[in-house]
Amino acid sequence: MSKHVYLRAYMAGVTVPSVLLVFKLVCFCVFITSVTFIRHFPLPVERAMVFSMALGPLLWGLWNMLYVALRRRGYLFPLGLHGAVFPLLVGPFESATVRAFGFDIPRSGPAVFLFGVVIAMVFYYLLWKYLVGFFNELAEIGL
Repeated sequence: MSKHVYLRAYMAGVTVPSVLLVFKLVCFCVFITSVTFIRHFPLPVERAMVFSMALGPLLWGLWNMLYVALRRRGYLFPLGLHGAVFPLLVGPFESATVRAFGFDIPRSGPAVFLFGVVIAMVFYYLLWKYLVGFFNELAEIGL
């Protein structure tokens, strides 16, 4: 099956964050309901969630397409390492989004950010190696 390899790679890359987005949204709704309505504490987190909801799956699909394109040209890194690099590129954009929406970042923010990026790299490595790799095989990309 050699037709539309990049389209299938995009669809395989989009699948994981789209499914995780549903779980993230359910947890968000439960959390916001308990904080906002029960405790009467306003929390403007929904504004920052727009980034991950709108651009997250798109970027995952494009990143998987880039992996397939590079792999066809002799790219030697495995899929897990390719996915682990992804938070290094997306992290600064999410940090800028948080600042743009006016959230206060404490002085320990950079240290927490770096720790979060390391944790995200491990998490993304596992997601890309096992889940995106599974969907790539399912889509018969043939890497």
